[in-house]
Amino acid sequence: MIMADKVYIVGVGMTKIGRWYNRSAKDLFYEAMSKAIEDAGGVKPQALVIGNMTSSVLMEQDSLAALLADHSGLRGIPAFKVEAACGSGGAAFYAGYSLVKSGLADIVAVGGVEKLTEGISSETTKALAQAADAEYEVFYGASFTGLNALVARYYMSKYGYTREDMAYWPLRMHEYATSNPYAQLPKKTSLEAIIKSPVVAEPLHLFDCSPIGDGAAAVILVRGEGKAREVSRRIGRDVLVEVRGVALSTDSVDLGSRTDLLTLTSTVDASRQAYRMAGITAKDVDYLEVHDAFHITGYLALEDMGFATKGEAPKLWKEGRFAKGDKPEVNLSGGLKARGHPVGATGIYQIAECVLQLRGEFPGVRASDPTIAVAQNIGGIATYSAITVLGRAR
Repeated sequence: MIMADKVYIVGVGMTKIGRWYNRSAKDLFYEAMSKAIEDAGGVKPQALVIGNMTSSVLMEQDSLAALLADHSGLRGIPAFKVEAACGSGGAAFYAGYSLVKSGLADIVAVGGVEKLTEGISSETTKALAQAADAEYEVFYGASFTGLNALVARYYMSKYGYTREDMAYWPLRMHEYATSNPYAQLPKKTSLEAIIKSPVVAEPLHLFDCSPIGDGAAAVILVRGEGKAREVSRRIGRDVLVEVRGVALSTDSVDLGSRTDLLTLTSTVDASRQAYRMAGITAKDVDYLEVHDAFHITGYLALEDMGFATKGEAPKLWKEGRFAKGDKPEVNLSGGLKARGHPVGATGIYQIAECVLQLRGEFPGVRASDPTIAVAQNIGGIATYSAITVLGRAR
């Protein structure tokens, strides 16, 4: 039966993240899509799903998916855009997986692209802020940096952490990013530099926050082990990567109506659903990419996905947990903090990185022979949470 067929990722492609003032979203996506098709041995998708947040506002461009399909030599195939704030990539993957699993298409490309440098900083900040509640938050001038700062301040006060305690997250991310050719900030830093960096919204300073950048990423999904192995044989690849679990959950958009500001409830729910679908628990996860747009979201993700007790993630991180050689190893890409955060493309970058880690082909710091990898992509302050569980085919 169609529903019994498994789904595999057979191709991935990414661009280096940066401030690409001289490159369009079309050009960036063409590069990522071409790499993904080449990585899949030339297999062409029958449908295209795009994750993007700001094309309407910053690029003044709707019909984005059709535009990208046409520019990538895929004119005529079904194509549509998915918007779920910073979680647009993860939500697009959820939709693309559904197309393949349902049998509507045997081969689907899921991509993400964002051009945040299309506007000046104030315009980009406003565009990103529109993922908050327009009536109760945006109207009063709230930005996502400000909202995350409120959560960070509350967390630090409740659990007794200092700015130095929290700064170990960006410190490690910058160290990993130095080896990642796709990273926007491939440079090491120091604890002192992080602490003394300019204030953005207290207690968040510049080095506690992910940068603004442009980028595109794409993955190609196929239905059925036979098709996946055919692709692998054609290009001489030994490892098949299976999509074992997907979940998408939501929470309130405004923070004021939440019952617990220090729990990403949608991440808790989506993680449980995805683990259950994959037949695993948190203890089975070898590699993890979490959505660390700010250090606080990284720490909360570890706790809410079952890898640390509430309030203990910064302590464990500072002690060396979740580093290369531990289980799970976390954000060896450099994370959003240093690899970069091209918003609608971020979730696809995370999934592509997990695929390459499972294959043993990641061009940066490599995980220690993982068999299960998980990506967590959120929109807003976990208004959306998309969890994707990947594994080496059994």
